[in-house]
Amino acid sequence: MAHRDGDGWVQCRCGAKHWGLHGAAGLLLVRNATLLLQHRAEWVHNGDTWGVPGGARDSHETPVQAAIREAVEETGIEPELLTVHTTHTDDHMDWRYDTVIASADPLLIPHHMNEEGQELRWISWNEISAMNLHPSFAKSWPAVELLLRELFG
Repeated sequence: MAHRDGDGWVQCRCGAKHWGLHGAAGLLLVRNATLLLQHRAEWVHNGDTWGVPGGARDSHETPVQAAIREAVEETGIEPELLTVHTTHTDDHMDWRYDTVIASADPLLIPHHMNEEGQELRWISWNEISAMNLHPSFAKSWPAVELLLRELFG
């Protein structure tokens, strides 16, 4: 993979190290009452946890552009088969993570495309809290779940 200008670690004032010099973004795909989650490979940062496909944002990208690019790289989805609805931002002032919420057309088929994930699975909303979630996704999940319920009922 080519070097991107967003690749790199940020030492955040929250005390954590975050990936993405310009922040990071991920794509949360919704279909019916299920969400597409990625089981992260053990070797990646916060590995062996479940989260959304995503990664570092480059300086020229919006959060939506970064989330879709990362999801295409990591899952092989076709962007024309999704509809973006809203974004949830976890803003740390010197770093941010944007969860882009989009609905997936029934024809959208995710494929495991790169080594960063070990599994992709459509998971019922009410099962999410019981999973071993990526720490940042776990922190955002209550607010993201509220947004999902407002959008999709």
